[in-house]
Amino acid sequence: DGFFTPGSEGEFQDIVDLLLHNDRYLTLADYKAYIAAQDEVSTTYNNTAKWAEMAIHNIASSGKFSSDRTIAEYAREIWGMEPSYEKLPDPHHVDGKETLPE
Repeated sequence: DGFFTPGSEGEFQDIVDLLLHNDRYLTLADYKAYIAAQDEVSTTYNNTAKWAEMAIHNIASSGKFSSDRTIAEYAREIWGMEPSYEKLPDPHHVDGKETLPE
């Protein structure tokens, strides 16, 4: 309809036709379901209490981040050492005094 190309309405018609009628990769096969899911997300997001509840449940249900596990495995298997979980000192506090970058 020319929304993205004012004055050249048919510029992307070949791509549109391909996606709608001969898409062997099924790019748009679940597009209607995707839009429905996004509509549900938008509705839920507008309900701040429900959104917060879902976010908290999501965080509480998540396991250990895979990057943490991957880094620990790398330390063990590649470098032959145990990773340290010791908390590093705050770089902006030296001897109990706050130092800020200049």
